[in-house]
This record gives sequence, structure tokens and C-alpha cells, in this order.
Amino acid sequence: MKCAILCVDDEALLLFSLKLELIGHFGNRFQYETALNAIEALHVIGELLKDNIKVILIITDWLMPGMLGDEFLIQVNKNYPDIKSIVLSGQADQKSIEKVETNCNLIAFIEKPYNSNQIFSIIEKEFG
Repeated sequence: MKCAILCVDDEALLLFSLKLELIGHFGNRFQYETALNAIEALHVIGELLKDNIKVILIITDWLMPGMLGDEFLIQVNKNYPDIKSIVLSGQADQKSIEKVETNCNLIAFIEKPYNSNQIFSIIEKEFG
């Protein structure tokens, strides 16, 4: 079964850059998908599952219009508890971080600007 990493951020340039960095480092080991907000991301997860593609990781921003990253990840965790997550943010408050750590499958919180090698290392550690 093919495994996917879903990147979610309302900053299109950052999203595109992150996807390119992941492809550059991991090549075709994973399928890489993007979404500009949480609602779109939930739709992408559903479509991937219909295509028998397992979403193993969501890398998401916290501050996004419509639904904050912590609310999004709590919703994901209720429906798909096996999906792990990384939050990238320069603006998340400690209470929100603690809420995600308690209620979700969070493997890392990384402040923006992020270090790509830190993300790669976390993914390699979690997924071999």
C-alpha cells in the first residue's frame, strides 16, 4: 500500500517549498499531497483513502483561516487515529500545543522558520 504525507498551510509558497524539499529528500518513497486549509485537507484524506493510499503523516500549520491546526488535528485524530502529525508554527500558544499533544498523535512541534533537516530526521525516525 502506498503511503502519503499531507502538508497543510495557507501560505502557498511555503507549502510548495515544503513539498519540493520532501520530494528532494525522500524521492518516490511517499506520495506527497498538499492542502491550503483544514477543510481541503480533510477532503484530500478522504480521497486518498478511497484510492487505497494510507496517510501516515500530516505536516500542518497552526494558524490558518477557517479552522486552526489544533482543531483540525483533533478532528483527524477522531476519524483516523493512526495518522501522525507535525505542527509547524510561529504563532501557536502553549495551551493549543498541549491540547494537540494530549488529544492527537503529535510527534513534533516545530517553530517557523523550520529547519528541513529536522523534519527529515523526525520522519526517518518515525517511519524508518
